[in-house]
Amino acid sequence: MSRSSAYSTSGPPIITLYDIRGPSPQPWAPSIWRIRFILNYKRLRYRTVWVDFPDIETTLRSIRAPASSIRSDGRPVYTLPVIVDPTRNPRAPEILSNPNNIAEYLETLYPARPVFPEGSRALQTLFVHYIQEVFAKPLLPIMIPLSHQRLPSRSQPQLSPGPSMHPLPPGPERERAWALVKEQFDFLASVLDKNVGDGDGVCAMGHHLSYADFALCSVLIWIENMATLDGWARIKQWNGGRWERLRERCKDYMDVF
Repeated sequence: MSRSSAYSTSGPPIITLYDIRGPSPQPWAPSIWRIRFILNYKRLRYRTVWVDFPDIETTLRSIRAPASSIRSDGRPVYTLPVIVDPTRNPRAPEILSNPNNIAEYLETLYPARPVFPEGSRALQTLFVHYIQEVFAKPLLPIMIPLSHQRLPSRSQPQLSPGPSMHPLPPGPERERAWALVKEQFDFLASVLDKNVGDGDGVCAMGHHLSYADFALCSVLIWIENMATLDGWARIKQWNGGRWERLRERCKDYMDVF
């Protein structure tokens, strides 16, 4: 469904995006939302293929998608997102995995409406690394068990929270976990405050949305979809409503095809 006639849906989709099936038609996985945001922002025609967790490796091997990484024992690891783009050669389409690789590819092949403004690629890459490896870490003990509970039953074993990561019951332990999350949001808010005056204090690049904003908003969507009441209800009030304003800035690029 599209909110805007700016998206062309009259012809066959050009790109196929492989996404993880969740508890509803709304996508939830943050690493895949980053790519969906870029496709929508660049107004590229695409379709979604939904894959259950147990079927990811079989599905990706069947389309000859590259592995996302290699284990220490040499075994390949297959994860989503993956895109298939037949634009340049329909008989031998480009097949890419890893969200950062896909983002770089889309920016290079479809430079209109850039998500990496000139001279920002290195800093944005560092920002996205921070979102993945530092900012989101305190969320994992909260969000992994909640996501596990809400996935289809046959997908739950592939997102096992582990014996020490059961959903946190209401009480001091859960409040301590959310306090650690808030520390990261407070720190990031203090960094973005440096743009006030030279920007709107919401977008990482100042006034215009970029890949960095989509990476951050992807985490917000994960929280909103999997922890609506205890998660998003808290976070949208933090830091003067900054995170809800970011979500609103991104909402025009949240269509699902």
